[in-house]
Amino acid sequence: MGLNELKKVLKEKKMVFGREVTIKNLRKGTVKEVFLAKNCPEKIKKEIKNYDVKIIELEIPSDELALICKRLHPISVLSC
Repeated sequence: MGLNELKKVLKEKKMVFGREVTIKNLRKGTVKEVFLAKNCPEKIKKEIKNYDVKIIELEIPSDELALICKRLHPISVLSC
Protein backbone atom coordinates (compact mmCIF):
# COMPACT_ATOMS: atom_id res chain seq x y z
CA MET A 1 0.00 0.00 0.00
CA GLY A 2 1.34 3.36 -0.96
CA LEU A 3 1.42 6.57 1.02
CA ASN A 4 -1.45 8.16 -0.90
CA GLU A 5 -3.65 5.09 -0.40
CA LEU A 6 -2.92 5.12 3.33
CA LYS A 7 -3.81 8.81 3.61
CA LYS A 8 -7.08 8.11 1.81
CA VAL A 9 -7.93 5.29 4.24
CA LEU A 10 -7.10 7.54 7.21
CA LYS A 11 -9.53 10.18 5.92
CA GLU A 12 -12.35 7.81 4.98
CA LYS A 13 -12.39 5.34 7.87
CA LYS A 14 -12.46 5.58 11.65
CA MET A 15 -9.03 4.33 12.65
CA VAL A 16 -7.96 2.84 15.97
CA PHE A 17 -4.36 3.36 17.06
CA GLY A 18 -2.36 0.87 19.09
CA ARG A 19 -1.91 -2.84 19.74
CA GLU A 20 -3.97 -3.11 22.91
CA VAL A 21 -7.11 -1.51 21.50
CA THR A 22 -6.73 -3.41 18.23
CA ILE A 23 -6.44 -6.77 20.05
CA LYS A 24 -9.44 -5.89 22.20
CA ASN A 25 -11.48 -5.09 19.08
CA LEU A 26 -10.23 -8.22 17.30
CA ARG A 27 -11.60 -10.30 20.18
CA LYS A 28 -14.95 -8.53 19.81
CA GLY A 29 -14.90 -9.13 16.05
CA THR A 30 -15.24 -5.45 15.13
CA VAL A 31 -12.00 -5.12 13.11
CA LYS A 32 -11.95 -5.52 9.33
CA GLU A 33 -8.38 -4.45 8.52
CA VAL A 34 -5.14 -4.16 10.46
CA PHE A 35 -2.20 -2.07 9.28
CA LEU A 36 1.27 -2.92 10.60
CA ALA A 37 4.29 -0.62 10.43
CA LYS A 38 7.43 -1.89 8.72
CA ASN A 39 9.26 -2.20 12.04
CA CYS A 40 6.37 -3.66 14.04
CA PRO A 41 7.77 -6.26 16.48
CA GLU A 42 7.41 -9.90 15.39
CA LYS A 43 5.66 -10.78 18.65
CA ILE A 44 2.86 -8.35 17.84
CA LYS A 45 2.62 -9.53 14.22
CA LYS A 46 2.24 -13.16 15.35
CA GLU A 47 -0.40 -12.21 17.90
CA ILE A 48 -2.48 -10.34 15.32
CA LYS A 49 -2.06 -13.02 12.63
CA ASN A 50 -3.94 -15.44 14.92
CA TYR A 51 -7.16 -13.64 13.99
CA ASP A 52 -9.04 -14.00 10.72
CA VAL A 53 -8.69 -10.44 9.49
CA LYS A 54 -7.10 -8.66 6.53
CA ILE A 55 -3.54 -7.63 7.47
CA ILE A 56 -1.67 -4.99 5.50
CA GLU A 57 2.04 -4.74 6.19
CA LEU A 58 3.14 -1.20 5.36
CA GLU A 59 6.54 -0.19 4.04
CA ILE A 60 6.52 2.76 6.44
CA PRO A 61 8.32 2.65 9.82
CA SER A 62 6.39 3.50 13.00
CA ASP A 63 7.91 6.97 13.46
CA GLU A 64 6.91 8.05 9.93
CA LEU A 65 3.48 6.48 10.39
CA ALA A 66 3.04 8.67 13.47
CA LEU A 67 3.75 11.78 11.41
CA ILE A 68 1.26 10.71 8.75
CA CYS A 69 -1.38 10.10 11.43
CA LYS A 70 -0.49 13.38 13.16
CA ARG A 71 0.47 11.68 16.42
CA LEU A 72 3.39 12.47 18.71
CA HIS A 73 4.35 8.85 19.45
CA PRO A 74 5.40 5.97 17.16
CA ILE A 75 2.54 3.84 15.84
CA SER A 76 3.11 0.18 15.02
CA VAL A 77 -0.52 -0.95 14.68
CA LEU A 78 -3.60 0.69 13.15
CA SER A 79 -6.98 -0.91 12.61
CA CYS A 80 -10.40 -0.11 11.26
